[in-house]
Amino acid sequence: MMFPRSRWFFAVLALSVLPTFAKVHTVGLGTWRKIPYTPPSSDATAPAPTSLRVRPLVIDGQVRDWVTGDIHEITGRTFVARRVVKLNDALPGEPDNHWLWVMGPWLLVDRASAHVSVLRLPDFDPAVSEIVWFRDYAAYCGVNATGKHLYAVAAQLGVRRPLVAKPLAKWTADDHPTPACAPATWQRQPLQVVFHPTGSDAVSYKIFGLTSALVEGGDAPDDN
Repeated sequence: MMFPRSRWFFAVLALSVLPTFAKVHTVGLGTWRKIPYTPPSSDATAPAPTSLRVRPLVIDGQVRDWVTGDIHEITGRTFVARRVVKLNDALPGEPDNHWLWVMGPWLLVDRASAHVSVLRLPDFDPAVSEIVWFRDYAAYCGVNATGKHLYAVAAQLGVRRPLVAKPLAKWTADDHPTPACAPATWQRQPLQVVFHPTGSDAVSYKIFGLTSALVEGGDAPDDN
């Protein structure tokens, strides 16, 4: 039996206008656990082993990564978390793998799309930099590309160039204070950030503008 062309046309048309639904993702953090951890050291004497609290980043029921510390909510759907990495530290020729946990970069997590991206922050050094977040701004002490200077850095997500990148002190990889800086201090009005390098006076820098540069798709206005 032939299907009338008119019916076929309307059947195809009806299918084409059916609503499409985006996949709903689940993003969450698992239970805390303690792992063996050895802090990085610049001298020949290895620091005493300790422990680190980590938890899994779980997406759609699967462990995607491991993170440590508190997360920071950027928006209602986006947050950042500090990654930890299990690294093979075995030297060439050693018969067995030697696994250890090290601090990694920060991750940007989108709850709606379940997309996870690694943040490439300017002059960020996983062994040196401790970020203090405010809105979508990150403030920390970093080491420049030459490895010879400690820098005060303020960066904004979505902006390629740092908002602040000022030298604080000369830097020697095998002889430097630990920590390099105390946590930075944010002030809202006027917007400024204060850096506290170890052994030096605090320095402050003003930040101009409060516009978010982080792009998210599909945000709806909140009635509250």
